[in-house]
Amino acid sequence: MLALVQIPAPYWAGFIVVVLFFLAFDLGVFHRHAHVVRFREALAWTTLWFVLAMFFGIRLAPQVVPDWGSRQTEEFIAGYITELSLSMDNVFVMAVVFRFFGVPSQHQHRVLFWGILGALVMRGLMIGLGAALVARFEWLLYVFGLFLLITGVKMVAAPSEEVNPEANPVIRLARRFCPVSQDFDGQKYITRQNGRRLLTPLALVLLMVETTDLVFALDSLPAIFGLTKNAFIIFTSNVFAILGLRSLYFVLANAIDYFRYLKAGLTVVLVFIGLKMLLEPHGAPEAEPLWFQMDIPTGLSLIVVGSIIVVAIVASVAVTSIERLRKKRRPHSGK
Repeated sequence: MLALVQIPAPYWAGFIVVVLFFLAFDLGVFHRHAHVVRFREALAWTTLWFVLAMFFGIRLAPQVVPDWGSRQTEEFIAGYITELSLSMDNVFVMAVVFRFFGVPSQHQHRVLFWGILGALVMRGLMIGLGAALVARFEWLLYVFGLFLLITGVKMVAAPSEEVNPEANPVIRLARRFCPVSQDFDGQKYITRQNGRRLLTPLALVLLMVETTDLVFALDSLPAIFGLTKNAFIIFTSNVFAILGLRSLYFVLANAIDYFRYLKAGLTVVLVFIGLKMLLEPHGAPEAEPLWFQMDIPTGLSLIVVGSIIVVAIVASVAVTSIERLRKKRRPHSGK
């Protein structure tokens, strides 16, 4: 059964309050005024969120959260790494959206802040619903596994689709029922022109960010259910991954060409976790597992997922660097 009620409510509430405090402190102090987030600043924030996630999973949670042992720590780290890795694909989609709408660099952080705040709410609701359903119908884990396997195979077989924000049904509905201004108005999402209230293009970007995360959550949340059945771990690892997504965007957005094989790596991750969910026995503990079923340790899953991502990133950077080096040498070779 899922560990849905083993963690007392005060721990859930305490974690949420601390996260909201950090978000308010971030927006109200460090990013009170709009500015362009440079690479070093983004890298520092990305490192900070990673360190906080590891501190929570390795040091803090084992001391204060009931029934949190080494296995829960492994599940948290595996879930966090998986969610953060799958979020990288989301980063590149966000970069396309920002370029499509021409969002000024100094306003991108504010959009990501409110977009990720909405993502936290949506994912919290989805995790609660998913955990409740799986706790009642544990066979749904087989459905999740099959879904991930099919998704991974489709990503391999089908070419990558171009991101077209104007084809997004939410954007089309917003344009149909709400007047939208042609120009930005600073960081405002609603502006007034000739006595009329209009949505700004920044509001459409925010809608696109929210719907994009919702789509990606349909893949990432079933994946983490394949790594842990503890709802508190699923929620906390998701939150830390999403919190680091803003700064990760500013680290990776200008280096998309260096991650050409990342999507392939994420596809392999989805296939692996899908197979893991299909091979592991789910149901009554006393039931005899079938001949093909096996328990795959969380530690092994963490090693496999981490290795796949590292290999994909290293291969991407190596191939891209070699290609750029050859292009630089090509003019000289003709002399």
